[in-house]
Amino acid sequence: QVQLVESGGGLVQAGGSLRLSCAGSGRVFSNYNMAWFRQAPGKEREFVTAITWSGGSTYYADSVKGRFTISRDNAKNTVSLQMNSLKPEDTAVYYCAARRSYITIWNQEGLYNYWGQGTQVTVSS
Repeated sequence: QVQLVESGGGLVQAGGSLRLSCAGSGRVFSNYNMAWFRQAPGKEREFVTAITWSGGSTYYADSVKGRFTISRDNAKNTVSLQMNSLKPEDTAVYYCAARRSYITIWNQEGLYNYWGQGTQVTVSS
């Protein structure tokens, strides 16, 4: 079992930045591939970005590529999401997710075993 807790959400103006963090506990955090998903009001949850267990590979949705950066610190059991040049369409609840499997499909939420409770990000225009 892995417990995930997100933090760092808030209200920011368009063009601004936020940094989200996800703290993991329970099993060995470094064994898990990690991802961020988000869900906007009235929409389905969508993939944002993922990082492999070692941090050696990262994957991004086209909508955030070049603006968002995922990173991890296995010594601190954390994964972070640096979000720059935020847009109103980035407004959503952001969820941290974890999985052990190394299936090379990163954007399907059904492949992730553990989820955090989410943190709200609101970008005003």
